[in-house]
Amino acid sequence: MNMQPIVFDGLSGIELTSSKVRLVVVTELGPRIAFLGRPDGDNLLYWKNNELGYGSWRLLGGHRVWVTRPGADESEDAYASDNEPCEVRILENGLEVTGNLHPVFKTRRGLRLEGIGETSVRVTSFLTNCSPFLYSGGVWAPTCIDPAGGKEFAIPLGDKSSCWDLIKIIIPRKFASHTAPLNDPQISYNNDFMIVRPQGIETKRMVMAPLGLVAMTWPEKGISFIKHSPFNRHGIYPHGCNLAIYNSPGNLMFEMETYAQEQTILPGETIENNEIWKLTDTVFDWSDPVTLQNEMKIS
Repeated sequence: MNMQPIVFDGLSGIELTSSKVRLVVVTELGPRIAFLGRPDGDNLLYWKNNELGYGSWRLLGGHRVWVTRPGADESEDAYASDNEPCEVRILENGLEVTGNLHPVFKTRRGLRLEGIGETSVRVTSFLTNCSPFLYSGGVWAPTCIDPAGGKEFAIPLGDKSSCWDLIKIIIPRKFASHTAPLNDPQISYNNDFMIVRPQGIETKRMVMAPLGLVAMTWPEKGISFIKHSPFNRHGIYPHGCNLAIYNSPGNLMFEMETYAQEQTILPGETIENNEIWKLTDTVFDWSDPVTLQNEMKIS
């Protein structure tokens, strides 16, 4: 991928481009991916460089690296040091951006971006234990999408390769100051997908999805965005779920989230959440899971 320094929305960063994909990583704070789209196209991400947030933490949007903690996924250490300057390391076909040291736990969160062909990028969200003590948790990778314009979202359900196919969906009816309705008109199901068409209602669903796929399609613009994060059926995940979606009130933003396994992290050790991102001109109608799997070459 081609790389060059850039000032994006008043923040220092680096732009990565191929013939089909443009990404902007801001380095003045974060780590955050602030832009995702075609080189001459719209930003698919929700991004606002303003003061909206919680306490000293700023929402901003984009793609960020958070931390799950066993039984405490929304604890404040999930986002401490999120708005501090980052260190940058240039790679052969990408870059690595590492955030500031956590003031209490002495951990550091980071992003590694590597181009794969012209349409895909490997996005690795990671956490390093820089302390002399044990730490436990997992890497949580939420990607904030602007849901405007009739975008639709879906997660393929179940494991079609198994003769014992279970569907597990967690509804956090109340979490922190947020809510999610059980009978949500935004959410529908067919035999293969959980489908979300945002209508401005706050909602959240956590899903055990063995295929590890969450996708967005935008028929109006003829573009789709897919994230794939491999699932380990023997792994320990938050509430047993590896994917999640969240829609904020008024359709402010929609989060496509993946969770990595939660584990004990030794001093000096790094754990990762490995995702493949792909932009495609295929528009999905959620009638056939094979089309989505073929797009990501998943059997």
